[in-house]
Amino acid sequence: MDVNKEVLRILDEVLSLNGRALSFTRETHLLGALPELDSMAVVALITSIEERLGVMVDDDEIDGETFATVGALTDFVSAKL
Repeated sequence: MDVNKEVLRILDEVLSLNGRALSFTRETHLLGALPELDSMAVVALITSIEERLGVMVDDDEIDGETFATVGALTDFVSAKL
């Protein structure tokens, strides 16, 4: 499985970006750069990642750095798999 592609698909779906996320790179900034990514969206993203990829994410594992860029989020997800 291509974790980066899966993360981009989940971002696109959860944030209703209509395909925009598919052109994001590892360097694309997320938190603070995407108005769609608010605190409720972060919760929805974590839930989707858990359900689709079969991982468990504890609340204390999440901080702003996790959602800073696509690369940071992909690396976090990869480490959980």
